[in-house]
Amino acid sequence: MKFFKQAIVFVVLLGVAVTACNRDNKAEGDKTNVKMVKGLYTFGPEMKSFTLCEDGREYWVTDSVKNLELQYNNLGFEKPYEPVYVELEGYFTKSDTATVSQDFDSTLVVTKVVKISKEIPDGSCSQ
Repeated sequence: MKFFKQAIVFVVLLGVAVTACNRDNKAEGDKTNVKMVKGLYTFGPEMKSFTLCEDGREYWVTDSVKNLELQYNNLGFEKPYEPVYVELEGYFTKSDTATVSQDFDSTLVVTKVVKISKEIPDGSCSQ
């Protein structure tokens, strides 16, 4: 009977370990899909959004490098929510509905800020 209980405990722990590994692999999979994106970034107390230039889709933003918000603030806006043009490296992932507005089903996780500018180029990225 003691062996049977140990076997059950082993199987349960093995299941937990496999589940944890699969969850980690999925998160890592998103990180391997890093791409360069261009668009408009808007930042304020309740909003961190990115609008993709090529098709106008809007995403929530997570600043994994803690550099995008700093550079935005360094541009010296007097009020929040002023859009700026950005070129970023990052990957897209499903939004965590516990922390992100339901208006955003996907999140752009920024891994590198390539360019940030108050000057919004003419064309598909202008408002």
